[in-house]
Amino acid sequence: MDEYWWEPPLAGNEVEHLVGALDRLRTTFRYKVDELDAAGMQVRIGASTITIGGLMKHLAANEDYMFLVKFRGEPMDPTWDDNGWRDDNDWEFDSAAENTPEELYALWDGAVERSRARLSAALADGGLDQPAHISWPDGRHPNLRRLVCDLIEEYGRHTGHADLLREAVDGRVGEDPPAGWHPVGPRATQTT
Repeated sequence: MDEYWWEPPLAGNEVEHLVGALDRLRTTFRYKVDELDAAGMQVRIGASTITIGGLMKHLAANEDYMFLVKFRGEPMDPTWDDNGWRDDNDWEFDSAAENTPEELYALWDGAVERSRARLSAALADGGLDQPAHISWPDGRHPNLRRLVCDLIEEYGRHTGHADLLREAVDGRVGEDPPAGWHPVGPRATQTT
């Protein structure tokens, strides 16, 4: 297996580059948030209330929201029914403190897996130019390309947040995961 499995192709087509860029950001984000216990998930810096746990839950919700609600016009995945989903701007960030690291990793990993499958099916069914269900107030519909770009932007923003938070937790820094890296999950809480 390739040591840098998350790298997009060097000379791919538009779909390969967009999906590759999204997957690289997903992987970088997952590396930044990997192997944390409950205390690490709740670290804050400065005046910000953002936590790694909140970012994980927020991005998991965005994965499902983007390709179910915005693209297809369907309700959120049933996964969200069991955890009190509310469609407001702060719910994911605020409610993440109620989740264990195991729940947050499973939520994010599951949402990304579902999102990859939905995006792959949508691309096979009509490509990047097909219109999304969501419309702007003037009636225009973005296409799938726009939604993929919006999710790339969302990950770019929040991967930067995760980078700063993770450095505050335990000093982990770096642009990319090390060669051969694969997600681990939560770290067991240390007892003394």
